[in-house]
Amino acid sequence: MFKKVILFLVLNFSALWLGSMSTSAGVVSDWYQNLQKAPWTPPGWVFGVAWSLIMICFAFYMAILITKKYPLKPILLLYVLQLLLNIAWNPVFFYLKETTLGLFIILSLTFVVGLFFFKYLKLMGKATLFLLPYFVWLLLASSLNLYIVLYN
Repeated sequence: MFKKVILFLVLNFSALWLGSMSTSAGVVSDWYQNLQKAPWTPPGWVFGVAWSLIMICFAFYMAILITKKYPLKPILLLYVLQLLLNIAWNPVFFYLKETTLGLFIILSLTFVVGLFFFKYLKLMGKATLFLLPYFVWLLLASSLNLYIVLYN
């Protein structure tokens, strides 16, 4: 189990790193700073803390999920789709400044994580709680992105 958790930690944090390559300059850019943001937008430091906690919890969730007696291929395909969507949102939103496409991506990511949550709920039982921070954060992040699309 330890090796599986480490594997998913490496994969999850690699995805965060790839996505963040286009985020840091974007967050401090005049474009982003001048956007009308939702009143419930958390301070910047919260994003780093939240994503770190989310990816740690998600690594445990995935490590547990792949040990269950369930077909591995659909789980891994869903996981890879989640990784790709997670990586894609940052450059689309911050580098390309495509807020509407960013909204589509983050809603798709929320849907994929929701699939994990509800499809494997009975199989995972209480271990589903490891996925809850990711799902809740994506709901919040989707609302932030939607606000930007609507008010800019």
